[in-house]
Amino acid sequence: MGSKLLRHISLIGIGLYLLALVTISLVFRSHALQLKWMLWGIGEVLFFFVLVVVFYPRWKNDDTKRFKWKVFLLAFVIRGLYAFLMCYYYYYQTGKAFEYNAGDSLWYHQTGLYLSRCVRYGYISYIFKYLNAYTMGYSDQVYTLWLTLIYTIFGRNILTPRIFKALMSAYLCIVVYKLGKRTFSERVGRLAAVMCVFMPILIQSCGLHTKETEMIFLSILALERMDNLIRSKKYTFWNIFAPILFTALTFGFRTIIGMCLIFAFIVFASVSDKDLMGRKGKIIILAATVVLFFAFLLSPIGHEMKFIYRLKFSDLKYHSEKYEAQGLKHGELAQNWIMAPGAFVLPLAPMVETSPEHNKMIHGSTYVNNFLAFFAMLSIAIAFRQKKWRDFSLIGAYELSYLIIVAFSFAANSERYHEPAIPLIILMSAYAMTRLRHKELKIFYLYCCLLFVALFVWNWLKLSARGLI
Repeated sequence: MGSKLLRHISLIGIGLYLLALVTISLVFRSHALQLKWMLWGIGEVLFFFVLVVVFYPRWKNDDTKRFKWKVFLLAFVIRGLYAFLMCYYYYYQTGKAFEYNAGDSLWYHQTGLYLSRCVRYGYISYIFKYLNAYTMGYSDQVYTLWLTLIYTIFGRNILTPRIFKALMSAYLCIVVYKLGKRTFSERVGRLAAVMCVFMPILIQSCGLHTKETEMIFLSILALERMDNLIRSKKYTFWNIFAPILFTALTFGFRTIIGMCLIFAFIVFASVSDKDLMGRKGKIIILAATVVLFFAFLLSPIGHEMKFIYRLKFSDLKYHSEKYEAQGLKHGELAQNWIMAPGAFVLPLAPMVETSPEHNKMIHGSTYVNNFLAFFAMLSIAIAFRQKKWRDFSLIGAYELSYLIIVAFSFAANSERYHEPAIPLIILMSAYAMTRLRHKELKIFYLYCCLLFVALFVWNWLKLSARGLI
């Protein structure tokens, strides 16, 4: 990708954000964002677009070892510094070192502290009793146990888990680079890695006590190890065990992620070229994967999967009913069949004061994802056009299955539930950007116009639903 084209796309991204923010703030000036939220958003958008333009041209020609070291080191410094500073920022804003309206993160923290005390005093049996009695299911237990391990070894300082998050998130950039390089090309892998370094939402998750950073890291690492297993053709114990281990761990964070990983691997193994895997090898691997999947179904994880499906996926009127319960209008627009086509783009950036504090603080980060969604969607068309859909199948199957499940669930408009899709949105966007043609650039301009309208309508609906306009 040429530096001029990257700079051109970045300028459009910045300009579109500023235009949308100013327009919405002027039209709905009585409900405009406070200055501090505007500054947060402007900083997030400038941070991403400007630094990608600055660093990618400088690093794209470095030797591989030097490039990976620069990416990891800078990513860790940024994330570690952010995690450290946000402890004080949140303490000043909320009275405790946790985000606005903290719920899950406080529960994870307090549970981790309690279980670590059980370990220190030798009451190990209490851990199993507590997990069985009070957790929300298997999909929350691994993160709680991870915090317990950290607090037991390193003490009860809340900064320690966030430093581990910074390490994982920094190495995630290297994992994305490896996956992009093998799937597409060296150039795509490098652009995706640099974009990951400066992706605001990946940095911001390191300053929270929620499980997203670890969950994202494990899911992308599992995909990368699956890709390595097939492409390397080296069926050693570790090459086989690693993707199984990382996939199994993802079930302990969010059940649907483990399901999507297994599905993606089945698709990838099924459609791989003969030079990667012969017919006999496909049969063996697919049979083993199917057996493993049914083992999950017959385990407690399988019971939880059925429970989650009934509770959160089978009732497609969930959103409209939730709106009605809260006394909000326009509930009919929250139906899943309406929201599903925007799976790559949702949730849209909130730019009015009625949104929760955390959402307002990260609205610039949300906009960056809205902007990159065009290139992620375009990458699917490009993969078919260039006949690389077989190589693309692992990434595509995981991303599409996960986003479709989320779109038809209770979490279609939840920013947290869309975060696991972000690293692959970055990777798919890098692929599309490096192969952008003039004709597709025109479609991109049209998308920008549609995104501007969508942001305006989205924020109008937020106000109208509450009877404020």
